[in-house]
Amino acid sequence: MTNITATMVKELRDSTGAGMLDAKKALVETNGDMEAAVDWLRTKGLATAAKKASRVAAEGLVAIAVEGNKGAVVEVNSETDFVAKNELFQEYVCDAAKVALKCDGCVNSMGEFACPKTKKSFKERLTDLIAKIGENMNIRRAKSIEVKDGVIASYTHNAAAPNVGKIGVLVALESTGNKDKLAELGKTIAMHIAASAPQFKTIAEVAPESVEREKAIFTEQAAASGKPANIIEKMVEGRIRKYYDEVVLEEQMFIMDTEKKVKQVIKEAEKEVGAPVELKEFVMFKLGEGIEKRTEDFAAEVAAQLGK
Repeated sequence: MTNITATMVKELRDSTGAGMLDAKKALVETNGDMEAAVDWLRTKGLATAAKKASRVAAEGLVAIAVEGNKGAVVEVNSETDFVAKNELFQEYVCDAAKVALKCDGCVNSMGEFACPKTKKSFKERLTDLIAKIGENMNIRRAKSIEVKDGVIASYTHNAAAPNVGKIGVLVALESTGNKDKLAELGKTIAMHIAASAPQFKTIAEVAPESVEREKAIFTEQAAASGKPANIIEKMVEGRIRKYYDEVVLEEQMFIMDTEKKVKQVIKEAEKEVGAPVELKEFVMFKLGEGIEKRTEDFAAEVAAQLGK
């Protein structure tokens, strides 16, 4: 039997990030074959990852990447905010945004992407990270946007690292004008979006069912006032206009000049840009949005694990 030395254990730990006992056991099980030991640990990591996959991952980070006329945003989830502060996790999330850029925001394609750093698929790299850190993680969503002639502006809120934070925003502005001025405008609009969370770009994009749902709610509320039907109709119309002002980006009051709507700010900026400006698209990812988080009694969880 091959003598397993401390140097061999250290080498395996350094290359895999595994714990000392796991590294030693892997070398013993594979008779000191370093490559086989790596595979043994990877198999163990895969089993560990599978066990953790059922646990809710609602924390994590959002990252953005912009290259030329194209940008991408991605959300990678973990179980705890503590892991979001881990440098290895932050590096993975940052790389995920770059991969999303190459894969046009397709999560499935991202998983199959060959990672130059590890010579493995990006999905396999995540599995290894799960085994190393000990928490369930997943690439929840990604999206890419681009312009033909213009800029992709970005903004990250609550940044944990450059281009990595709790909220990521991309804004696509089409224009043949001055790109520096266009980038400045795009950045302020991205910051506005992070603060105001619009759901639609224009009134025309608001889903009819959303409008009908709001009308039904407003009509019922107005009817309770006992006012005549014609007055109720006007009240509902007013509430719908207010609804548009709240959820439609172009109709929102600009956070840096509350006397103007976003669409007015864009129109007025055309003078400095030197050409017409079209707000083509925007995307905002807010960490954990839409994920149902479990509230658990930590003491009860520990007791359960101890069999009490």
